[in-house]
Amino acid sequence: MTALWEYFTANRRQIQGWTVTTVWLAALPVAVALVAAVPLGWLAHRSRRAHAVLVSGLGVLYTVPSLVMFLVIPEILGTRILDPVNVVVALTVYSLALLVRGVADGLASVPAASSAAASATGHTAWQALVRVQLPLAVPVIGAGLRVAAVSNVSLVSVASVIGTSQLGQLFLTGSSTGTVPPVVLGLLCFAGIAFALDLAITGLTRLLTPWRPAAGS
Repeated sequence: MTALWEYFTANRRQIQGWTVTTVWLAALPVAVALVAAVPLGWLAHRSRRAHAVLVSGLGVLYTVPSLVMFLVIPEILGTRILDPVNVVVALTVYSLALLVRGVADGLASVPAASSAAASATGHTAWQALVRVQLPLAVPVIGAGLRVAAVSNVSLVSVASVIGTSQLGQLFLTGSSTGTVPPVVLGLLCFAGIAFALDLAITGLTRLLTPWRPAAGS
């Protein structure tokens, strides 16, 4: 523990900067993907053909190894290999693959009676989606968000291999110098960020669904 603390204090400023970068690299793609996933998930929910194309197609993209994705994206976008936008785009694709299915499953979990009641009270399809279906689908969508966020935190570390400056650099430092403290510190930082994002999404889900009983009640 002494060696770990000494390493942290000696590199505090750099580690703090890497932490900020790691958080936004993991969180921003989830937010962007959610915006895109809502209409795509709604379409997948409404059409079996669209569901097969969107969910299966994005599922195939999710199987592409992250390192390959990080190397291919710059060729597609014409960006520099070290540009953080490559990581954001790649993780947005992975998040979208999870969230489109999550939104579709969430909408499918809405009781038919609730949708029928919305129509009976004069709601248009769009109004029913925004005011009834999406609020009721929040717990399922929130679960998908939690998986996407935690997955992104893990994938961000891989980006250090291509030179993106973030907490994954601690693993490279430990590997190149043969020292343990940076590796342990990296593990603790990534675990802490994943836990914090998961906690934030869980809290937001509960805030948006006040009618649901709290866990353990």
